[in-house]
Amino acid sequence: MSDNSKQTPGRHAGLGMLIISFALGLGLLTLFFDDLLERQFNPNQRPATQALQNGGFELVLQRNRQGHYVMSGDISGEPATFLLDTGATDVVIPAELADRAELQSGQAMRAMTANGVVTVYTTTIPTLQLGDITLYDVRASINPAMRGETVLLGMSALRQVEFTQRADTLTLSMQP
Repeated sequence: MSDNSKQTPGRHAGLGMLIISFALGLGLLTLFFDDLLERQFNPNQRPATQALQNGGFELVLQRNRQGHYVMSGDISGEPATFLLDTGATDVVIPAELADRAELQSGQAMRAMTANGVVTVYTTTIPTLQLGDITLYDVRASINPAMRGETVLLGMSALRQVEFTQRADTLTLSMQP
């Protein structure tokens, strides 16, 4: 009999440990780079609000790599990612997020978007949270054709705050 035909038990265990280590390392790298890409898209995941002496609030946002202002917040207690869009008349919400936030669909309307004309439904957001800034009864549109989780934060919300852009920052402030 040849000794080559015998496999040592430690060799199989070592190969298994190598495969497990490789898979674990690949998983950790995936998590790291996924988080890095998310921070590049949304550098304002935990926006810090400063209280002003007059009782108001100020929120400073950093521009992302694409030149947009993106931030985390919530709609009626439901987490949301906002893309600030001064060209949008209303706040525009994907239908799936509107359902989770229990927003009521109102009248159907036609709206012009970058992808053409779509049917949207009117709604009102009871509370919209941007850091410590809370907006109430914000006019919005539910867009069933919108994919993803990003909400367009249009002028129906932005007109309730002051905003100033300087270099790569946008400051939102709300007076009492």
